[in-house]
Amino acid sequence: MLGVLCGAAILAPVASFARPYDEVIDSGVLRVALYRDNAPFSDDPDGKPVGIDVDLATRIAEKLGVKPEIRIVEASENVDGDFRLNLWRGDLAGSKLADLMLNVPADKMLAVRNEQVAFTAPYAEQRLAVAYRRDSVEGGFQDVQDVQGRSVAVEGTSPVDALIGFANGGIYRDSLKHFRTFGEAAASFLTGEAEFLGGTRAAIEAAVAKAAPAARAGEIDVKDLAGTGLVKPRWEICGAVRIDSRDLGYRIGDAVAALTAEGALKSIYEAHGATFSAPAGY
Repeated sequence: MLGVLCGAAILAPVASFARPYDEVIDSGVLRVALYRDNAPFSDDPDGKPVGIDVDLATRIAEKLGVKPEIRIVEASENVDGDFRLNLWRGDLAGSKLADLMLNVPADKMLAVRNEQVAFTAPYAEQRLAVAYRRDSVEGGFQDVQDVQGRSVAVEGTSPVDALIGFANGGIYRDSLKHFRTFGEAAASFLTGEAEFLGGTRAAIEAAVAKAAPAARAGEIDVKDLAGTGLVKPRWEICGAVRIDSRDLGYRIGDAVAALTAEGALKSIYEAHGATFSAPAGY
């Protein structure tokens, strides 16, 4: 039995450890894991990483004096699994661990149950919102009740899907049109198939701006959603590093604070058609 266990230990792939600040600087490279299908923050539709978080990671690396190594990764069942695969345990292939993940919810309970990671300071606020054509809602969108009897395109099992679906005892569930990705939901709205589009404000603004920049200021309006008690309509996003790389997390936080003060983060958002919403404290 001992021989079998030893053999398994020898054959089991071992991921390289996430690295503290000095090792990152000595290597000249910052490894950053970003999500696939997470536009406008990160994606690689043509095999090349693009998005707000891609640009942010590049600017962070510049502040640290190193080069960025961007990895676009698939989201697992939950953020806890993403931490395990990318920051502290690794995958079965023994891939190198990332030094940093971005677009992590700055949530206390998430931090408590993931003792192997440390969070950086938040860098932006996410807001749930809906888009609609101005001439379709008399007086403008006021509340989630305005979607009753109409169609709302949403990504399935997303926060906005839950917010609208559970609001007022679930009376708006029949209005929801579910799609596999937010991009598919946005296409349904932009072609006129759906009357509303639900998602994060950044994702909605970027999708509208990319499809028809003129429409953003004319035909289409975007309104933030209020909370229903069960789903938070706003949350902050931050970065995450391995717990023994906490010193790297502090330096990354300093870099983000400098980029925010310089207006660079606002410019990055605008370049992707989205509005930057600063987290509390900035």
